[in-house]
Amino acid sequence: MTELAREYGDGLYALTEEENISKEVLMQLIELKKLFQSQPDFIRLLGNMSLSKEERVQIIDRVLRGQVHLYLLNFLKILCERGALNEYEGCLAAFKTLYNQAHGIVEATVTTAVPLDDEQRVRMSEKLSAKTSKTVVLTEKVDESLMGGVLLEMNGQRYDNTLKNRLKSIHSAMVQGA
Repeated sequence: MTELAREYGDGLYALTEEENISKEVLMQLIELKKLFQSQPDFIRLLGNMSLSKEERVQIIDRVLRGQVHLYLLNFLKILCERGALNEYEGCLAAFKTLYNQAHGIVEATVTTAVPLDDEQRVRMSEKLSAKTSKTVVLTEKVDESLMGGVLLEMNGQRYDNTLKNRLKSIHSAMVQGA
């Protein structure tokens, strides 16, 4: 994340938190990210330097006015005016980091060889919440190559208790012992 993205994301967060609308704006930021990813031509249009800044800002206004909070609309216009729309995802990351810290949320990614069932998902969330004393938001991934077990990534740490990793450790120990 660039310093510019951090500065802009932090600024938007401070403004929305002051107005008690940070959760609403966070949800809209996430939805816009999905929109931008699914509509790359829209982003290319907004980055087209053959259009004036005013024209690009008007496009944002026409497409998003009434669809997103006015603070977010103005934020996007500022990014567009400054030629910094490519910093959007970094701004979202900065905003989300501050939101999570302020609201006692930690994000965790759990990767398993097969999808978790509802009971496993609930148990994992409860255990992680108890361990961190925070609300845990789980993102689940499936990677059949793990063969079994769980790979957990949380708070910048990686906990690998997969069958694939255990077999790799056994293999290394055998090679070193030989």
